[in-house]
Amino acid sequence: MNEFLQFLQEPIAQRSLIACVMIGFANGFVSGLIVLKKSALQIGTLSCALLPGIALAVLIFGLQSWSLLCGAVIAALLVGLGSLFISRTSKIHQDTALSILHTTAFACGFIILVQLGLQQKIDDWLFGSIMSLSSFDLWVAFFISLISVTVLVLFQRPILIYLFDETIAKTFGIPTRWLSYGIFTLIILVLVSSLQAVGAFLTIGLLVGPAATMHLISNKPSHLFWGGGIIGGVGSLIAFCLSFPLGWHPGATIILVLGTIFTITYLLTTTWKNKQGENHKQNQIT
Repeated sequence: MNEFLQFLQEPIAQRSLIACVMIGFANGFVSGLIVLKKSALQIGTLSCALLPGIALAVLIFGLQSWSLLCGAVIAALLVGLGSLFISRTSKIHQDTALSILHTTAFACGFIILVQLGLQQKIDDWLFGSIMSLSSFDLWVAFFISLISVTVLVLFQRPILIYLFDETIAKTFGIPTRWLSYGIFTLIILVLVSSLQAVGAFLTIGLLVGPAATMHLISNKPSHLFWGGGIIGGVGSLIAFCLSFPLGWHPGATIILVLGTIFTITYLLTTTWKNKQGENHKQNQIT
């Protein structure tokens, strides 16, 4: 315990702790959008599209924080919005287009990074390395978190109408085409912000788990957003505190804790519903 308290006095530990809570809350908040949109599998495949952008950024500019961030954002936008554009301009479904684009991009990025001799860095980008977070990375995560939460709060009503029924949204004068691109862009930005914490492979758990857990308790959209944010932030904090004394990988621990919270919530809610059903049947008999 004393070792952990001494560790928290280090600037790198303080940055990592702040980043865990902030990124966890922002991802948990946005996870409400993903659960309502029912696009978890799309986001899971999209997360792997970050690698080619990182690879090209390293190839052109070297290992610079700003270039890695820009490369990841551009790659994810090209793959994500590209799949959306293909689905709107052809008979190919977006999931199909996304699968083709993201696997091709991932293969290209992997080849480039291996040729550059960055195998160790590949592991960090795929599974996260929050302890190597710089002050620049922390500020980027802060601004992305602030923007994503603010946008969802301000435009929650048109977004919910669009997610409920696109046709009805059009009758209200909501620009559904631009809204769909905007939603995808927002998700991609949040996806990139969590890359340093949990990596490309594990970020889907952080972007889906919190709101999915809240969805077991409530169907109200505001509960999914704010409840998901709280679960994401608290779960990430607990994971950070566990990872140091146990010697576990911080990113993997975050996903493990969130998965455990989901499992416990599922068991409790299922048990409660079964008891409610049994009580209702007994009341009908009596």
